[in-house]
Amino acid sequence: MNPKLLTSYLERTREIIGDRTESEARYDDAVVTGLLNKLTIQEAIAAANEQFVEEALLPADDQWDVVQERYEYIMEHKSILMKLGLKE
Repeated sequence: MNPKLLTSYLERTREIIGDRTESEARYDDAVVTGLLNKLTIQEAIAAANEQFVEEALLPADDQWDVVQERYEYIMEHKSILMKLGLKE
């Protein structure tokens, strides 16, 4: 892969996902795992909230679509990294 393209992609991804602490990243991983296991976004968030009480998300009813989009993006990003043999 073109190194400039990869660098650009990774920079843009950091802008979209934002800076995260290690515990926030683990929380996000738990949500993604739930989604990969066919949980709904609400179920995946609830399961992650039980594991990571300090990071728990409590979206309002009108925020679930945005939360779903964020975690779908993170899930796709992780898939791309795996295909490239890279880690975050």
